Amino acid sequence: MTEADAKADLRLYVQDARDALVWKLEGLSEYDIRRPMTPTGTNLLGLVKHMTGAEAAYFGETFGRPVQAPPLWITGAAEPNSDLWATADETRAQIVDDYRRVCAHSDVTIATLPLDTVGRVPWGPRSELSLRRILVHMIAETQRHAGHADIVRELVDGATGQRAGSGNVAPGDPAWWERYRNRLEQAARQADAGR
Repeated sequence: MTEADAKADLRLYVQDARDALVWKLEGLSEYDIRRPMTPTGTNLLGLVKHMTGAEAAYFGETFGRPVQAPPLWITGAAEPNSDLWATADETRAQIVDDYRRVCAHSDVTIATLPLDTVGRVPWGPRSELSLRRILVHMIAETQRHAGHADIVRELVDGATGQRAGSGNVAPGDPAWWERYRNRLEQAARQADAGR
């Protein structure tokens, strides 16, 4: 496999995760994309804002190509969790446009640097990582947060799937899903009672 082929494969997976994350915002109100759906405040727009900062840090700052983005709290550059939610004056369009702009900047980094180029990550457990490792990390990171978005979106309005019209969820009407969920609940209770 050539380096160009390897980059194309890695780029395909990171872009698929990016698209899935942004799609989870579609069709929802401002309230629904911002509302905290877990005890730790996980919300859809905050996940996109966070990934904007992550893309900028890992594909920008790490390789000496800084780009304007929300700072990640984990780097020590911001208040704890400030990159994981949107203030009332930050618009959906602004956050999504910033994400797309920063991703385009990341794509230039990916396209122009060899995969073995070493970047500096001053906030992580390893201070030097190759572009290949950063790409693998960002695929995992973006998919992880897209998974969070899957669950949050389902909690908000019941929508499921990786993308619009996706066939990766079992078919079923609400009654089928209720029976399925009840079956799982019964199995969990039976397993617990048997211990």
